[in-house]
Amino acid sequence: MLIEERGVAEADLPLEPFKAHLRMGSGFGTETVQEPVLASFLRAAIAAIEARTGKALISRLFTMTVQEWADPQAQALPVGPVRQIVSVTVVSRDAMETVIEPQRYWLVRDMQAPLLKPSGAMLPFIPPQGSVEVLFEAGLGESWGAVPADLQQAVLMLAAHYYEYRHETRLGDGCMPFGVSSLIERYRPLRIGLGARA
Repeated sequence: MLIEERGVAEADLPLEPFKAHLRMGSGFGTETVQEPVLASFLRAAIAAIEARTGKALISRLFTMTVQEWADPQAQALPVGPVRQIVSVTVVSRDAMETVIEPQRYWLVRDMQAPLLKPSGAMLPFIPPQGSVEVLFEAGLGESWGAVPADLQQAVLMLAAHYYEYRHETRLGDGCMPFGVSSLIERYRPLRIGLGARA
């Protein structure tokens, strides 16, 4: 289970670049009327691109909870790139929490497949019916300006697509315009199997 501890801050949303992308007029005193609607399309576009790429665009905190390690010698983290592991906490069946010392684990920094690895032989033991919570920070940039330019353009294009077809109820199948797909292609994780790449 993955929880986003806080969403993208309102101040980090590229409202002005999005307005410019849409060629919205200015100087009429009504520039802010549509801002909540535009912000919602930007959030939707960011979420869709993050889901397709497995990358957080703007840095923020996430908590991953597991009942057992996928591999006690290396646990994959579901979102990248991971900037730091903030804490690892083992939670017993009766909700007792034990914070694991940072010296007992380390982060393998990888754009596609970041890993939590033990400093010793194995990751901390998870008691029966217990769990472990890994709090980590992930993101390509601290702010919108630090996000790679091609991903910025992809977000604006996808948000504009949502805006243009905002009254079209049949566009619910997760389709993504070709231009957006092309821009995000190199950020998508590699799927290795039968020689295929997705």
